[in-house]
Amino acid sequence: MIEKRDFYIDGQWVAPLEPRDHQVIDPSTEDPCAVISLGSEADADRAVAAAKAAFPAWMATPPADRIAIVEKFLEIYERRKEEMAQAISTEMGAPIDLSRSAQWGAGFSHTKNFLRAAKTFEFVRPLGDHAPNDRIVYEAVGVCALITPWNWPMNQVTLKVIAALIAGCTMVLKPSEESPLNALLFAEMMDEAGVPKGVFNLVNGDGAGVGSALSGHPDVDMVSFTGSTRAGIAISQNAAKTLKKVHLELGGKGANVIFSDADDKAVKRGVLHMMNNSGQSCNAPSRMLVQRDRYDAAVEEAAAVAEKITVGPASQEGRHIGPVVNASQFEKIQGLIQKGIDEGARLVAGGTGRPEGFNRGFFVRPTVFADANNQMTIAREEIFGPVLTIMPFDTEEEAIAIANDTPYGLTNYVQTTDGERANRMALSLRSGMVEMNGQPRGAGAPFGGMKASGNGREGGIWGLEDFLEVKAVSGWDAKTA
Repeated sequence: MIEKRDFYIDGQWVAPLEPRDHQVIDPSTEDPCAVISLGSEADADRAVAAAKAAFPAWMATPPADRIAIVEKFLEIYERRKEEMAQAISTEMGAPIDLSRSAQWGAGFSHTKNFLRAAKTFEFVRPLGDHAPNDRIVYEAVGVCALITPWNWPMNQVTLKVIAALIAGCTMVLKPSEESPLNALLFAEMMDEAGVPKGVFNLVNGDGAGVGSALSGHPDVDMVSFTGSTRAGIAISQNAAKTLKKVHLELGGKGANVIFSDADDKAVKRGVLHMMNNSGQSCNAPSRMLVQRDRYDAAVEEAAAVAEKITVGPASQEGRHIGPVVNASQFEKIQGLIQKGIDEGARLVAGGTGRPEGFNRGFFVRPTVFADANNQMTIAREEIFGPVLTIMPFDTEEEAIAIANDTPYGLTNYVQTTDGERANRMALSLRSGMVEMNGQPRGAGAPFGGMKASGNGREGGIWGLEDFLEVKAVSGWDAKTA
């Protein structure tokens, strides 16, 4: 068992002031794999104080120097790839091959994309030819509280920390207590890269303790949070007392609209996308909407694809899905599967209980429901497990109405070979992202949603701008600048 109790504050590893032990559970075995300490409000206070003291010098550091430190970090991150992959796989259950590729790789690609964006970013730029002595200055927000989830840990840590670093912010990172080991490794890499003391700080803790202390702290200028909509609302309410900037990346209930003219791989692609990472992705295409004349065949194909998905321990190499993260998530998913059955959806694959051959571990059967409607619980709530809900539709207008009839607005998907219809759908769907015909978003594209899926955008130029304030300056002396 790993014991990592210290926090990283003001450039050094320090013991918690009021330690509370927390066991990190390996979801494949249900056995403890590590013990960490959860911090207190006092720990949050000293981390914020360190970040506040470091802010003026870091904000004044030339962007080229900040970029150079991030480039050094990227070298270290690549060198320590296997350590990071093993940590993520063990603590949150991502199969090791997925952890080495997508889980580790998300952090690598986001960092590269931020570096690319930063090298051409004008932190001071002219307003326009009509105002030759006016400048628009992009200035660091200040001290940032960064609160990240367990499901794609390095994806979210890098989207926040790297953008904040390049922008000139100082920060306190509170990773999820469910998957903290990757963040402790990340802190080691920050230290090795030469990030000045106080610029990056890490305090482990839970949402009610350290999370609340940070989001309401008067010396924190911005909170960037990824997690549930319920928690995002609580953070917004707490942060409102100090009028700080709040960035939220929350839940989703994405629709995958498959028209009758979609390509032959559209259904299989949608099922596999849904089941990836055991369904633990906020942008998962969890509602499959299929045009009526293709519906029966699509249901049959989706069931067949799901039945062929294998389930296995996170440590096992190969293409399979692992467990969900913990007992509470397992029980929640089981309850929602049963709710789907009780409300009359047709179960065509999977179901309640563990897959055959498993009596331990938080393993969920890849599950597909058909003949659902958009008022059923499984069509409205974010399940966050390998559960797909399929519904029929007749017309494009009906598909748009069903897809938009949700509190969420993160990602929607469209499958059609009719280019004009694809474009109409992209402009009609109320979500921060629309992906069509299996084509992923390009490098540096913004990630984020609307409605109950949050606000702000992460990644690339938009991710940098989220950690910057805009200052208008008149009377700028262009001769001396």
